[in-house]
Amino acid sequence: MGSSNITATHKKTGVLESNPLVKAIGSQRVIAVLALIVLFGFFCIASPAFRQYSTFISIFDASYYIGFMAIGITFVIATGGIDLSIGTVLMCSSLISGSLAIKSGVPMAACMIIGILIGTFFGLCNGLMVSVMNLPPFIATLGTMMITRGFGSIYTRAQSITWPQASTSTGWFRKIFKITLGDGMMIPTGFILLLVVAIIMSVVLNKTKIGRYILSLGSNKEATRLSGVNVVKWETVAYVLSGTFTGLAGISYAAIYSTMLPATGNGFELDAIAGVVIGGTSMSGGNGTIAGTLIGVFIMSVLKTGLPFVGLQSHWQMFITGIVLIIAVFADVASKKRM
Repeated sequence: MGSSNITATHKKTGVLESNPLVKAIGSQRVIAVLALIVLFGFFCIASPAFRQYSTFISIFDASYYIGFMAIGITFVIATGGIDLSIGTVLMCSSLISGSLAIKSGVPMAACMIIGILIGTFFGLCNGLMVSVMNLPPFIATLGTMMITRGFGSIYTRAQSITWPQASTSTGWFRKIFKITLGDGMMIPTGFILLLVVAIIMSVVLNKTKIGRYILSLGSNKEATRLSGVNVVKWETVAYVLSGTFTGLAGISYAAIYSTMLPATGNGFELDAIAGVVIGGTSMSGGNGTIAGTLIGVFIMSVLKTGLPFVGLQSHWQMFITGIVLIIAVFADVASKKRM
């Protein structure tokens, strides 16, 4: 009886995995897409107000900063590492570059570049601590999280920073992420940018030497080193990419939400990590999927936007996200055991 049940289970699994669509996309990504559709449909049915055009814009708005962070940290997680600092690095880079624009009169284009460079710098610091100093990624990035959270407050003297509004001459950067037309219609131009960046980084991860070495590190770091690959260099590159995209996320956050508050940013990294894991990237490293990450990001954005429409506050989002994250990690572990 037991053997027949096992045989039946293997047959069902084989049928699923032999499906051409599932083989092309990946079973976990198919599940993530279905989860996104079900979640979106649930909110549409539960709340007529959710079906408004402005709600869709809010979903896109919430996806930009999570999306850019998630794309960057996909490379780190693919190595088997983690970056807990991206939330506070985002806020620190936004506070400093915004302060330069508002208080020092630095041109906006330069401030945007500075914001990205600040994220890149902290990514480099994380990479060197992990790859050269051999610190555990959890401890190294936890330290960076504390440093950046404090440094942003020190630099701005614990004052909030409000980036220029779209109506001002220096507020042009907001149009990169959202254009407001005369009749109140808004065009989420940031989605196009996020999609283009995701496509480019998907090619980098799956079709280039950078991606191959990073994935190899996650599969077996020691074997990769013995094969002649400079593991210090490529592990550092993964963290640098995470920092660079965190700096870009800081600009997108400023463009949508305007006001930066010192000593905040904690928790942003959880949304990004959850999106990556839900999308199918293994926490133990060795594989990564930018397409899956993007799907996971929109699951997080729909949750963040939709829960208030059914009468649930933000703490419910953390509760539900935690459950979804545990299920996603369990599914990944079960899949590896089956393989």
